[in-house]
Amino acid sequence: GCHIWRIGAYASAIARASGWTFDMASELKLSAAMHDTGKIGIPDSVLKKPGKLDTKEWDIMKTHTTIGYDILSKNDTAFFHLSAEIALRHHEKWNGSGYPNGLKGENIPESARIVAICDVFDALTMKRSYKPAWSVEDSFAEIEKTIGTHFDPEIAECFMRIKPEIIEIKESWEK
Repeated sequence: GCHIWRIGAYASAIARASGWTFDMASELKLSAAMHDTGKIGIPDSVLKKPGKLDTKEWDIMKTHTTIGYDILSKNDTAFFHLSAEIALRHHEKWNGSGYPNGLKGENIPESARIVAICDVFDALTMKRSYKPAWSVEDSFAEIEKTIGTHFDPEIAECFMRIKPEIIEIKESWEK
């Protein structure tokens, strides 16, 4: 659905608030929309499962990062380079507990650190086959609770600072 476009809009807003140029933020907006490209390689039985994934299914789901990277890195333009970087790294966590490589802190590209917070916020606030939508307030609280473990503190601070803009973006896609 509109998940990819919301992610792009959120990412662009955070990037601008973090000091990225308009052109760089615009490129991120488009590249961020490609973050889950690798899910085309995940079987529907895993991707659309209504309940919790078991260990084997979760291992399969995690491969969407490398599948997306493999697809997007075949083109040598700046857009596809950024898209591939985001696809591969958007599930890495600030404390090193993410995947696929357990990168930590600033070893995670800034683009992926931005998209990570956008992806989680959108996943929390939207109904999924395996969970109901959380309220916006509960979603912001969850993100705030995981600053420094899941999320880069500086990027999370930008996200929190532009909360009204984030809410406006979310509401604009619900019309």
